[in-house]
Amino acid sequence: MNEKILIVDDEQEIADLVEVYLQNDGYLVRKFYNGLDALSCVETEEISLAVLDVMLPDMDGFALCQRIREKYLFPIIMLTARVEDLDKITGLTLGADDYITKPFNPLELMARIKTQLRRYTRYNQNASRESREYDIRGLHISRDSHRCTLNGTEISLTPLEFNILWHLCCHRGAVVSSEELFEEVWGERYLDSNNTVMAHVARLREKLHEPARRPKYIKTVWGVGYTIE
Repeated sequence: MNEKILIVDDEQEIADLVEVYLQNDGYLVRKFYNGLDALSCVETEEISLAVLDVMLPDMDGFALCQRIREKYLFPIIMLTARVEDLDKITGLTLGADDYITKPFNPLELMARIKTQLRRYTRYNQNASRESREYDIRGLHISRDSHRCTLNGTEISLTPLEFNILWHLCCHRGAVVSSEELFEEVWGERYLDSNNTVMAHVARLREKLHEPARRPKYIKTVWGVGYTIE
């Protein structure tokens, strides 16, 4: 195992605890107590996943997440004592892939780390067997550059949003269920009460400037799922 995990938390005891669990499972660990040192590490080393605390002494974890997402696509898990829904939404909007609150069970964090790494690795492997880009009525998406443009204007997508759009494009003309989207993109078992896919599709539509009643690209097939025709 050669995955390198970045831990950023100003509470040394928590950072040390997470480090021990990761090392016991064979991961390489890079541990920092502030955002600037963490950014320097990201720019010089190949990171597989980051665990970011929200409350840091020099910049908050949201700002750090945003800075990382400007260049890098590896999974990010936010780790924080905040429990407000707005904080969770903020983190996910800025590009985080998951969110766990303190106090937490280290085994749960480890399970989430492994899930995110599986999802990220599987999606990259699957991409090598697929078409590398799609162009659908002015909507262009490229797997190689991980960029999306709409009529020549670049659309900034989080990794999850990109993967949702990519999966729909790969299955153009077919209806993809919410269950399939969730299990393929998130790599976890889908629950009937899960609104995660709906929320991310809604955000994706906003970025594509889709009219709510007559979307041009991502269409809802009520009771079934989503399709791009």
